[in-house]
Amino acid sequence: MLIDWFTVAAQVVNFLILVWLMKRFLYKPVLDAIDAREQRIARELVDAASKQAEAGKERDAFRQRNEAFDQQRAAQLQQVVREATAERQRLLDEARKAADALLAGRQQKLRDEAATLNRTIQQQTRREVFAIARKTLAELASTSMEASAATAFINRLQQLDPADRGRLADALAGAGEPAVVRSAFELPAAQRMAIQQALHELFASERPLHFDTADALIGGIELSANGQRVAWSIDAYLGSLEAEVDRLLRDSKPSPAGDDPTAGTAPA
Repeated sequence: MLIDWFTVAAQVVNFLILVWLMKRFLYKPVLDAIDAREQRIARELVDAASKQAEAGKERDAFRQRNEAFDQQRAAQLQQVVREATAERQRLLDEARKAADALLAGRQQKLRDEAATLNRTIQQQTRREVFAIARKTLAELASTSMEASAATAFINRLQQLDPADRGRLADALAGAGEPAVVRSAFELPAAQRMAIQQALHELFASERPLHFDTADALIGGIELSANGQRVAWSIDAYLGSLEAEVDRLLRDSKPSPAGDDPTAGTAPA
């Protein structure tokens, strides 16, 4: 079999042309497209990695913000709880103090009312007792009692301390209204003379006395001269006792020793 070299050469040429054409118009565009696609994929991968890194950063920042917010919220919640607890305790303390003050005020008011009622009852009882005592003594008083009172009155004059005696002596010696002796009943002449004689002996007084009666005096005698007074009477003892009862009821300081209203001299 004979080989047609022209045909072989033509086929070789055709094949080379076909290879060049395929490389020129088929392989190269495909390879370029593949390269472009690979580059685009590489860029997208790089972008994706960058975005992923940014997303990671944002996720970490968000996580940190959430943690900080949670911590801040927990701290604020604790602060609110502490403030609410303190406010609750303050309100409870104020309410307790107000209740204690109200209770103390009511108790004090009850004590004051009870004390006032007790004082009223005691004072009313005291007034009734002394009124009955005075009325009874007034009804029982007689001329014989007044005669006996003259002796007691002279003893009172004799027992005056020097200061009171000196003031009474000056009053009897001084000019002015006459000295007056008062009693509930008219004194017999013997008692009048006894009193006049006692004044003369004790005070060297020749001044005449004016004798008078006073219903207010109960079983007693009173001498007054120029503003000075000496008295002895059952009513004076009752007054002294009444004053002492008043002092005890008021819980005041004890009266000074020697404040016996039945003794000594005092301004009329």
